[in-house]
This record gives sequence, C-alpha cells and structure tokens, in this order.
Amino acid sequence: MKIDTVILDINRWMESVVVGLNLCPFAGAVRRKELVKITVCTERLPESCLQTLIVEANQLELADEDATTLLILPDGFEKFDDYLDLLALSEALLEDRGFDGILQLASFHPQYQFAGTDVDDVSNWTNRAPYPVLHLLKESSVSKAVESHSDPGRIPERNVKTLEELGLPALLKLLN
Repeated sequence: MKIDTVILDINRWMESVVVGLNLCPFAGAVRRKELVKITVCTERLPESCLQTLIVEANQLELADEDATTLLILPDGFEKFDDYLDLLALSEALLEDRGFDGILQLASFHPQYQFAGTDVDDVSNWTNRAPYPVLHLLKESSVSKAVESHSDPGRIPERNVKTLEELGLPALLKLLN
C-alpha cells in the first residue's frame, strides 16, 4: 500500500470523523497547531513495529507538550486479534522502557469491537479507523485536556449517541 494513500486516508478520517463529529473534543486544536505526527510503519513483524514504536515514543517525549503521534500499521495487523496482541506488547514495552506515567496509547482498528457488542454495533465506530493505529499521547497533555473539559467522563457516551443519531449509512458515507 502506498504511504501517501495511507496518510491521505488517515487525514480524511481525522477531519471527517474524529474532528468533524467532535469524537475527540481535543483533536481539532492539536491539528490546527500541526502537532499531530503521522508515521506509517509498513513492517509486518511485531518486533519491527515495536522498534518503530520506541523510536516514536522517544521523539514524542521530547516534543511539544501537546504533540501526539499516530503510528499507522497498514500491513500485517488486519486481523483484530493480531492487532490486540501487538497492542498488549506495545503497552508492556512502553512500561518496560520507563514511559509509564509519561506516555499512553489509544487504539484504533478497522474491525474494532468492544467486548459485549455486536460487530455492527455503531459504538464500535468510536474506535474504528481506516487502518490499525497506535496513538501515542503525552499523559501531561491528556491530563491538562481532561481538566479543561466540563465533563470528560461523558465523552464516550456522547460519542456513541452522536454515532447512533448519525446512523451507520451516513457514517460510512462520511468515510467514503
């Protein structure tokens, strides 16, 4: 897959869904400040992806407080279970490398499915992206954003309501 296509697809998803539907009320400001780094890792082996993750984590630690990194994995992790295995390894590696309390991961996947939901449940789309994504965030930035929000605990519930009101056909149209 061409890297330019992957980046274009991710940018379109961020603009139309993440920012456009306000699923992340903090994303728009970070995008406007150009603090979202997109890295495409075309490796298929978990070990190679984990090496890229650590390089990105080291760079993000030194970056602006509000900076964030999307590590896109377009090849090799199409199966959700394979992605979840990589996510678990990624979290353990970040902790092992001393990033606990400094960085955190958010996860997105084209087949994302919350436990206890049907595969077609619209709530799953709050964490679906065109490609598997490991989203590195600075905990200090997350804390600051959460503190500035009037009711951060209701964001997931609000997102599901937004997607339910929009409906799956309209959401799919947005993505295409």
